[in-house]
Amino acid sequence: MSKTPRINIPKSVRQYVFRRDKYQCQSCGKIDREAKLNIDHIIPLAKGGSNDISNLQTLCSTCNQKKKHHFDPRFHPRFRI
Repeated sequence: MSKTPRINIPKSVRQYVFRRDKYQCQSCGKIDREAKLNIDHIIPLAKGGSNDISNLQTLCSTCNQKKKHHFDPRFHPRFRI
């Protein structure tokens, strides 16, 4: 499996993902007033994940750091990748 090249996520795409996810961490449920939110790849680029919008999710900084480059199976059923 080859690693997908990292690209800068455009601001409009970041805003779309935040709105789609209701400005809430998809792992712990914290909202934007409770934590710093980030956009993260559901299937990591290092594991062959894509830069497609369906492979992006909102995570708080804490959950994003815990996940690192691993795949979190809790998110797989929500999206059809």
